Amino acid sequence: MTGPVLQTHHLEKRFGGITATQDISIAIERGARHALIGPNGAGKTTLVNLLTGVLQPTAGRIDLDGEEITSLPPHQRVRRGLVRTFQINQLFEGLTPLETISLVVAQSTGSGGNVWRPLGSHHAVVDEAATLLSNLHLADVLQRKVGVLAHGKRRLLEIAIALASRPRVLLLDEPMAGVPAAESREILDTLAALPPDVTVLLIEHDMDLVFRFATRISVLVNGTLLVEGANDEIARDPRVKDVYLGRAPRG
Repeated sequence: MTGPVLQTHHLEKRFGGITATQDISIAIERGARHALIGPNGAGKTTLVNLLTGVLQPTAGRIDLDGEEITSLPPHQRVRRGLVRTFQINQLFEGLTPLETISLVVAQSTGSGGNVWRPLGSHHAVVDEAATLLSNLHLADVLQRKVGVLAHGKRRLLEIAIALASRPRVLLLDEPMAGVPAAESREILDTLAALPPDVTVLLIEHDMDLVFRFATRISVLVNGTLLVEGANDEIARDPRVKDVYLGRAPRG
């Protein structure tokens, strides 16, 4: 299938007399590594909430794989492959990573909640979960309770949950938020190794990460799309430096 996998058309959201986003049209290509950046209050969170169905737009439309999803609730967008991680951990503290991911895999494959019966296809569910966790540098904590994991490991587990949902489009909402520098390399390596058929939209304040990961960047300012282009074009754009970066990015 050709064309953008995720696209907005003149998207707008107003809260009373306040316009949070205005006339935003963005096309995210299939398999892209696309970043969304902008200063605080630029409208990034509002746009992500519109994309994922948490908020309904005042005007405009959203297409996923050429089909309009503007009015669909969040769970139906997830079923269609639009999956999001969050700035704040939303994990079950009393489960292990293996239990957590096995439950998500079971839900995605239609195996239901009886994952832990030691029978038949449920072994395949647990094996798939273990493989995914190993690929995301979590093999050493498979059986530890989520509540005792380091913050970086919890971030990786959130990404694993999203991938276990079999996304076509993965929205990573500030995956480095609160992560110590010593653990950020592991997350960056994980992002770099994501499957090429998964389209990624990254929302992030860490400019080093943005320019190392993304090949295309959209810049929001005051609820509108200031500029969009390849990462080297954005790095050189004086408007971006003036309103957001304040310096040329490293790397």
